[in-house]
Amino acid sequence: MRTPLYKYIELFILFVFTPISFLFDYAPWVKILLGLSGFLYVLFVLIKVEKQKIKISKNINWMLFLKTTLFKLLVIATLTTLFVWLTNKAFLFHVLLNKPQLWVVILIIYSLFSVYPQELIFRTFFFKRYEALFNTSAVLIVVNAFLFALAHMLFKNTLVLVITFLGGFLFAFSYNKIRSTLLVSIEHAVYGSWLFTVGMGSILGFPS
Repeated sequence: MRTPLYKYIELFILFVFTPISFLFDYAPWVKILLGLSGFLYVLFVLIKVEKQKIKISKNINWMLFLKTTLFKLLVIATLTTLFVWLTNKAFLFHVLLNKPQLWVVILIIYSLFSVYPQELIFRTFFFKRYEALFNTSAVLIVVNAFLFALAHMLFKNTLVLVITFLGGFLFAFSYNKIRSTLLVSIEHAVYGSWLFTVGMGSILGFPS
């Protein structure tokens, strides 16, 4: 399970073959079983093979993280608010203003049960398992972002692919720098929650 050939095949099955297979029309329960099996496999390899310990680092510079995250959020908020205003003004803060309880529930569920598993798979597992297969960090980050976008192909929406590629690039860049699943998960949750809040949730699969 540690040879480069095995890892290349594993990467292809988990991050290319599986998400592309979800585009085809077959039983939803099979897709759920396939996704769940893949996640359990990732956990097994991460813990038993790679000996990755899930813990919170004591050396986190929270102030620096807060400043950089808020700066990025300001940029994202400005661009996305302008985008929604120009493309579909009726969606702007629609859920927040009209269904505040749903807004709160979705943000909690999304942050706890969607974001962390994604970061565990695409950043913690991916970097730990495949970093040695790439010549440079730049290639690793770009490939990671591409595969993160590929995992969202089931939405069949070009804008979603662009957003998830940019998001994947941002999260991969952050993880490569800070090596903290917790911090990247918080960053992911903040930006994803904003997209839902500003009115872009419907294209990203959020209930609205």
